[in-house]
Amino acid sequence: MTTTTTTPLTFEDWFALTQLYADYSSAVDSGHWDLWPEFFTDDCIYRLQPRENHERGFPLATLAFTSKGMLKDRVYGIQETLFHDPYYQRHVVGAPVLREVEDGRWRCEANYAVFRTKLSDASTVFNTGRYLDVVVRTPAGLKFASRECIYDSEMIPNSIIYPI
Repeated sequence: MTTTTTTPLTFEDWFALTQLYADYSSAVDSGHWDLWPEFFTDDCIYRLQPRENHERGFPLATLAFTSKGMLKDRVYGIQETLFHDPYYQRHVVGAPVLREVEDGRWRCEANYAVFRTKLSDASTVFNTGRYLDVVVRTPAGLKFASRECIYDSEMIPNSIIYPI
């Protein structure tokens, strides 16, 4: 793939972008779910979709949210209404690859692996894939305008409760 650059990326921008990715992973691994929506713009898109559907252009996604309010509803569901066997998760995320750079807006992607540990079990690979992101500059810092989590396997264990 090629990278289109219309504006040079400064070291400060690169550092802020990689910090956004690191902070996101730390937040969703911490179990402090209220932190998760704050990484997104108000009119964001968050989708969790199998690779096959994405590559074929099929719209069906496992999870699809179209606003920060919907992310907050998901957080409420995780904390108050969903019944599930508790587990920890740990993200390992590659450095973001810039695909397009414009003034204050970056289209990038990064590979990820999420490990899951149930309280009385060994850790297992839970989900792997890549993030397809649009990151924008806001007065509050960099935020995800769009995050598509394209997972590799068509099979997901049990269910996905926590954000990827």
